[in-house]
Amino acid sequence: MYQGAAALNLDAKGRLAVPSRHRESLAAVANGTLVLTAHPHRCLLIYPLPAWEPIRDRVLQAPSLEQQSALLKRLLVGFAREEELDAAGRVLIAPELRQYAGLEKEVWLVGQGNHFELWSAAGWMQQQEAIFALGDKLLPPGLETLAL
Repeated sequence: MYQGAAALNLDAKGRLAVPSRHRESLAAVANGTLVLTAHPHRCLLIYPLPAWEPIRDRVLQAPSLEQQSALLKRLLVGFAREEELDAAGRVLIAPELRQYAGLEKEVWLVGQGNHFELWSAAGWMQQQEAIFALGDKLLPPGLETLAL
């Protein structure tokens, strides 16, 4: 279970040092193999390979001639890259993925259960502002009775 948000820095080569609290799990679950891809909200998704494969397979089953399915395939599968955690627990963020998500030096790694989102500092700030703007209308249908 990946949860929590961490402010991190990309190094000069575009590598992200995965927080130590997640490294052991990623090594065990995915043997250190991660899949990075684009998200429609202009962040990146980082999945352990076994968690990504069923999502990829489901997306690829959609009809290629249907416009929305084709666009989703181009985004999710077209940008997908397998990357290995190195011995120091870093993963390379390819230049095209960094450009897509507007990633510079400061980034935010946000746990989402079975995967992570990787946001630019500005993108993460926008997400927080969107949450604040919703106020008491934040809960979507079906979660109105959620007690925190």
